[in-house]
Amino acid sequence: MKAYKYLFLLIGLSIIGCSDLEEEPVGVLSPDGFFQSTKEIQTSANGAFTAAINEKFWGRKLSIALMLRSDMVGLASNETRRVEQDELTTLASNGMISEFWPKTYEGIAAANLTIAGAEEVDLPVEAKNPVTAQAYFARAFYYFHLVRQFGDVPYIGEPITPENTTQIATLAKTPASEVYENIIADLEFAKAWLPDTQASRAIPAKSAASSYLALVYLTMGEWQNAFDEAKEVIDNAGAYGLALDPDFQNLFNADKIDASPEPIFALDYNNVEAPDNAYDQIAPMTGIRGDDRNSGGGWSVAVPALAVYETWNPADYRRAVSMDDGAFIDGNLEPYTNFIVSGHQFAKNQPYIAKYTRFPGPFARGNARATSHNYSMIRYAEVLLIAAEAAVELGDNASALMYINEVRARARKGGDTQIGGVTVTVGESTEPADLTGTVTVEDVLEERRLEFAFEGIRWYDIARRKIGAQAFGPSGLEGEKPFFTDDDYLMPLPEDELERNPNLTQNPGY
Repeated sequence: MKAYKYLFLLIGLSIIGCSDLEEEPVGVLSPDGFFQSTKEIQTSANGAFTAAINEKFWGRKLSIALMLRSDMVGLASNETRRVEQDELTTLASNGMISEFWPKTYEGIAAANLTIAGAEEVDLPVEAKNPVTAQAYFARAFYYFHLVRQFGDVPYIGEPITPENTTQIATLAKTPASEVYENIIADLEFAKAWLPDTQASRAIPAKSAASSYLALVYLTMGEWQNAFDEAKEVIDNAGAYGLALDPDFQNLFNADKIDASPEPIFALDYNNVEAPDNAYDQIAPMTGIRGDDRNSGGGWSVAVPALAVYETWNPADYRRAVSMDDGAFIDGNLEPYTNFIVSGHQFAKNQPYIAKYTRFPGPFARGNARATSHNYSMIRYAEVLLIAAEAAVELGDNASALMYINEVRARARKGGDTQIGGVTVTVGESTEPADLTGTVTVEDVLEERRLEFAFEGIRWYDIARRKIGAQAFGPSGLEGEKPFFTDDDYLMPLPEDELERNPNLTQNPGY
């Protein structure tokens, strides 16, 4: 398979980690003799995370696909690969899947190489395992994305060598249940060996492993395990340096995110403009056409459904942070009802996503490409809502109320954001009010929808809870998506992978 050829690329890779990781081009990595100390283990582990910040993974291909597949974001452009994701008519030839599938396996290959290489280092496990654990975490991170997107997938847990290339290249799919077992094992190893804190949230710490375990168990419907793991993070928040950021806008401000206590694991784009498109384009993909900000505004590709804005309580500070309902275009402050003044065919007269365009940081290029953003893959608010959802399923209403209301209380605080490109202070509000009475699963899912709007999480919630019939029905936020069926909870495997490997079978419905 195409993805399995990456060992030879990795061996010759100049590994460039994120800005807060150790950045050290290493020239040609020899399979024999390269790993001598924890320094080489760290360098190789950094390379495992580099695949995630690539344009083909979170830089835009996967992140935008997840947005479009949700019930919150529509499409302004007409490119087939995006239309298929938005309308859930995705083909095996889809041009987004064919990019992020191999990039995910590239990250896995780098993690496998790190784990195997660490075995060659003649040091006590107490010295090397805290570093090697980063690679275990990375492997779990990538497979968790794959198994949620595709279900059964080929599981590769060892480096690709000339001796095993043919064997690995013809692997059949591994049952999703086994993939989950391996993910849990990797995260348990990471949890056991990672330190409580790291120099950067782009480097996984113990809290990241435990938080992902909670999310994995939640996805599997193992409510007690999900609650216990989330509760462990909550109970140790002080030791882990975690808390809700008092200002929701800080989470999407590239100038302030490094100091925020809320991200648990993040992809750090600070000052990264490496070869092969290792930078982000989420801001221009979601930005307003003709906006005076960011050297010409955005490309108007992924735009929220108008109902997302209209049904969101305007007193909820998160709406002001998450959505742009005004912008300066050609020097004039325009309401969203006049955004098409830019004259572009893809401009929309509706509010746009604001989380990634307002404060892209000093490294931002034209249209806010290659920003200084840190993208939170999981943050403390999600751990609280994992605990709340699991508590609902366990019949622990008191815990569910406590955790969901912590998140809602932060949303009432207000803070400094932007309206029309001008920084304003939004004062405290009485909304969203604390929930009372019995918390339902629907309450938690709705809170997750608002809290994590446009962060690539909503689609996974729809799929794991199998609520597509409601989300994509006539009363859905985007209106009816008539082509949706239950088969769409999984994406199709790329057709070129199937052509190369006769042992792979396509997912049902494709």
